[in-house]
Amino acid sequence: MDWFLRLNEPSRAKGDEEAFAAWMNRSAENRDAWTKACRTWEVMGETVPVLDRGHVRGGQTERRRPQAGNERHPGRRWSARGRIAIGIAALAACLVAVIAAPTFLTRIEADYTTATAEIRRITLADGSTVDLGAASAIAVNFSTGSRQVRLLSGEAYFDVRPDTARPFIVRTGELDVTVVGTAFDVNVTPEIETVQLAHGIVSLSKVASGDTLRMIAGDTVTLDRTSGRLSRATVEIDTIASWRDRKLFVQDVPISTVIAELQRYHPSWITMASVELGDRRITGLYDLADPDRALEALVSPYGGKVHHVSPYLRVLTLF
Repeated sequence: MDWFLRLNEPSRAKGDEEAFAAWMNRSAENRDAWTKACRTWEVMGETVPVLDRGHVRGGQTERRRPQAGNERHPGRRWSARGRIAIGIAALAACLVAVIAAPTFLTRIEADYTTATAEIRRITLADGSTVDLGAASAIAVNFSTGSRQVRLLSGEAYFDVRPDTARPFIVRTGELDVTVVGTAFDVNVTPEIETVQLAHGIVSLSKVASGDTLRMIAGDTVTLDRTSGRLSRATVEIDTIASWRDRKLFVQDVPISTVIAELQRYHPSWITMASVELGDRRITGLYDLADPDRALEALVSPYGGKVHHVSPYLRVLTLF
């Protein structure tokens, strides 16, 4: 998709076609991905980009004649960028149903939720407080012998009231965090789960294996949900849960992970057309109060571009 957008640009660079040919010849997977992308756009009436020096198919280069534009709507002529934008928007709309279903189920389970860009402070029955990040949800279960909170989605900062008789347990999909009285941040994305400890001591365990480790103030532990690997690092305590001040601090994480964070604060759907861009690792501080500006600051240093396709869609490409 990144190449499709790039080659349809009227002002594309002279070397773009040579670079595209090199990319196509690099692997059969690249050629297969390009073929599938072209079929997607052709179904919606879009033509494959015309290349002056030919394009690569199955490792061979062939000449192509210019094709006529989409004439299915007489009297209305869309620009190439406009047709591509409409196509992307249509594909994104198809994804909404897939994404909305699990979100709806999460909201049914939750006792407390937040909307996009909303941050909410909740005082629990024991006096502990939870700062619930944007687009997040928790379920609370307090009983005589224990205090349990499930982080169903998103991020939350817990400031726990001490009670030695009733440990406070935060459960995510893969981790259990057990404390008596302390303050810590827990964040869940599709790729990772992260716990950062502001003060006190907590015991963290993996649900699947039962492996346990002890965290001290300044520790950050990350679980890769694909590999199951736990990694530990340290951060400045002042940067923990900076999202409560509408700031997002990240340290040596992929751009795709930061996009997942920004999505909670952006009213538009954000999608990436470049896997290579998403894999770049970054450290930085971003303004959650202005998510569009944060997106630009995130990708532009790496050659990325933010396409404002509509008020409801942002597409990130590597140009």
